[in-house]
Amino acid sequence: MQFLYPSFLWALAALAIPIIIHLFYFRRFKKVYFSNVKFLQEVKEETSMRSRLRNLLVLMARCLAIIALVFVFAQPFLPSAKEVLKGRKAVSLYLDNSFSMGAESDSAPLLQIAKDRARDVVNAYGVEDRFQILDNRFTGRNQRLVGQEEALNLIEEVRLTPESRTLTSVMGRQESALRTESIDNRIAYLISDFQENIVDIDPATVDTNIRTNLVPLRAVRERNVSIDSVWFEAPVPQLNQNNLLLVRVKNYGAEDLDNVRLSLSYGGQNKPEGTLTIPAGDYVVDSVYLNISQPGIGRAALRITDFPVQFDDVYHITFRTADRVRVLNIDDDGQANRNLRAALGGLSVFAADYVNARNIDYGALGNYDLVVITDLVQVASGLAEQLRQYVANGGNLLVFPSRNADLASYRTFLQRFPADELREFDPAPREVSAINTNEFIFRDVFRNRNANLRLPTTQGNFPIGRLGSRRQESLLTYRDGSTALGKYRVGKGNLYLNAAPLDNELNDLALNAEIFIPMLYKMGISSGRRRPAAYTIGQNEVIETNRRGATSELVYKLRGPGGEFIPGQRIVEQRVLLSLDNQVPEAGVYELVLGEEVVDAFAFNYDRRESDLTYLNEASLEELTGAGTLGLLSADNQASLIGEIRESNEGTPLWRYFLWAALAFFLVEVLLLRFWKV
Repeated sequence: MQFLYPSFLWALAALAIPIIIHLFYFRRFKKVYFSNVKFLQEVKEETSMRSRLRNLLVLMARCLAIIALVFVFAQPFLPSAKEVLKGRKAVSLYLDNSFSMGAESDSAPLLQIAKDRARDVVNAYGVEDRFQILDNRFTGRNQRLVGQEEALNLIEEVRLTPESRTLTSVMGRQESALRTESIDNRIAYLISDFQENIVDIDPATVDTNIRTNLVPLRAVRERNVSIDSVWFEAPVPQLNQNNLLLVRVKNYGAEDLDNVRLSLSYGGQNKPEGTLTIPAGDYVVDSVYLNISQPGIGRAALRITDFPVQFDDVYHITFRTADRVRVLNIDDDGQANRNLRAALGGLSVFAADYVNARNIDYGALGNYDLVVITDLVQVASGLAEQLRQYVANGGNLLVFPSRNADLASYRTFLQRFPADELREFDPAPREVSAINTNEFIFRDVFRNRNANLRLPTTQGNFPIGRLGSRRQESLLTYRDGSTALGKYRVGKGNLYLNAAPLDNELNDLALNAEIFIPMLYKMGISSGRRRPAAYTIGQNEVIETNRRGATSELVYKLRGPGGEFIPGQRIVEQRVLLSLDNQVPEAGVYELVLGEEVVDAFAFNYDRRESDLTYLNEASLEELTGAGTLGLLSADNQASLIGEIRESNEGTPLWRYFLWAALAFFLVEVLLLRFWKV
């Protein structure tokens, strides 16, 4: 037997008190007047023996009662296998409040059970101990130690949250908080369902100065269906077209499902899209057609019906469609090719500007969807660098070299991207023989590719060299296999390089409206500046939008179902980078507001990592804790959990038994004095 507070044993000196009382009180003599002294000697001897025995028993009861009371305050215990922690303790409790904790156990939601067990843990310690209450939000106030009462209040405030944390990051936060106060005894508890996708603990790296205990919870059914992701098949959605949306739906359960209903919400209407059959542990990709009827910012949502985990049953998306493609033509003299001007000016889908190479407003380049270079003999270094930045930031550049092009200048210009170089002009006539209809520019343009489609011809061209490192994608190909029109992905934008000048005497592409006009339009809408259809809360912390206005003092706000807040904002050329800093609390569409004008919108969805309800089984948990650096506690029974905690921290406590013993000895004393007459 050992003692938590052995210094209290000095109180055993109080045993002198009943001994002194015994010596000075029970030894007092009394005069008794007695008329007949015949039997005095016999009575005296008998009374003396009985009195001495009673007094000794009373003395023994008092001494034992005092010894028992002293032991109560000294906290005796039987040592456990682990070293008992003596003195104040710093205790950290992590409550997993991710969405998977909304699943049902056999009696209540897992989060409610987690909060009950956290309260049990706090109450198992003393009022002098200090506590950290940590959840997945990782807020600043969770990084300090508080008293027992405040810890209980913090537990009550824990709610489900979209954030999901790995256990390594959780344990790092616990270790940091436990070191904020100079308390040697440090203990950590992790109360979670221990999904496989968050358990990344390496027992060899666990801080052995902190007693870390795992408290696993279990749901009744590990079943869940989730909309995993949604994306447009085409790089850019188009106005008044049936845009194909691809939807990936995953079954995380162990049973096949054959009646999962999918619906599409768009324009205030909810349209059923049929039912899905999904094998156990697998996924299906279904297609949904979305006809976009209004230009500008659009928003839609895909939905399924599933229970009990429902946070991943809705997937929000946003998209932007332009009613007009903004085109800038840069020419040596500002006089555009007659057929190019006719193509851009004859249709309302284009809004074109024409400038010469010496009067370019570089600051306005980012306002255009497509820049077309025609008949430039030489590309100045300043213009070359501005065009490179324009493409890298998401612009589209189409280059038609001049018949009298300075090849050295063009090669230096193309090297900046980098793109393949132009070789010496070849006057041989050539005919385009193939169109790459698998690439976005010409995909779905021609209903009948086998019809009499007149392909472009050239009366001379600059052959385009081909280096594998430049990753050229051929859109139009000559009969000899060389490239007539090539595409290069550069940063977030695209460079399109034509081998022949746009001069009508050398190239009849501009005369071929059925190819030329759709080519210009789709090049314009294929902007690399397009953003994802949706962002993930907690993962995508920086989003991007086009800059509005010329001043940096304008303040952007995000407004949506989770409220309104001001994100961090940084202007980079014609872009605005918005830092979210975990300010998006709820899934949905958030409008970007500048003043009172809605200038953009973004869709945010919850992290799908929580959709997988695969937990570590008992064997895996025991293997994880088998090295001895981690403890494993059962959360099934409240009394069992409290008992395990107290035994692990205090051994087997005996103070209750000594308290009852002290009361029993006091009772014995009272009974002896009251009923034993001498």
